Amino acid sequence: MLCDDCGKKEAVVHIVQIGPNGRVEKNLCEDCAQKYGSTMLGGNEQPMSVNDFLKGVFSTPPRQAREEAPAGPELVCPNCGMSYRDFQQTGKIGCSVCYDTFRAQLEPLLRRVHGSSVHSGKIPHRTGGRLETKHEIEVLRAALKEAVAKEAYEQAAEYRDQIRALEHKLAHQELQEGEERHAAE
Repeated sequence: MLCDDCGKKEAVVHIVQIGPNGRVEKNLCEDCAQKYGSTMLGGNEQPMSVNDFLKGVFSTPPRQAREEAPAGPELVCPNCGMSYRDFQQTGKIGCSVCYDTFRAQLEPLLRRVHGSSVHSGKIPHRTGGRLETKHEIEVLRAALKEAVAKEAYEQAAEYRDQIRALEHKLAHQELQEGEERHAAE
């Protein structure tokens, strides 16, 4: 496919621009894409790397949030002394206490990037069944608590019964693993 602008070179970039006049799609060669990019940046801007772009997306709050944000003292980690502004500039957390210190700012960011703010990790095969069962019990207990708070008692009773069944299954798994360890000794 040839470049839509010059019509001479092979197109290597596909650009979709959505504006007040609707959607415009262009297939451009490398040279025309570079010219097109500089006109989009206003002509005098420096080229932007992917890292600069991502830093701008993740560290700059929306205009409305900036206007509503109180201009109080800067939040600083009591353990390592890192400020939230430092995190925004580097993209790295200083220590484990930073997660608690900056929780309010980090949770929405983690949800946007990863889809969740809870780390589930991988489960080892040896203890996989037991850990998965414990996790299911934790999830059901949270759902049970929420159902009781909403006064959905029938749903809460179902969660209670599921928790009891899983606790029985967990006790059986632990007993079985204990017997296997004892037999191996």
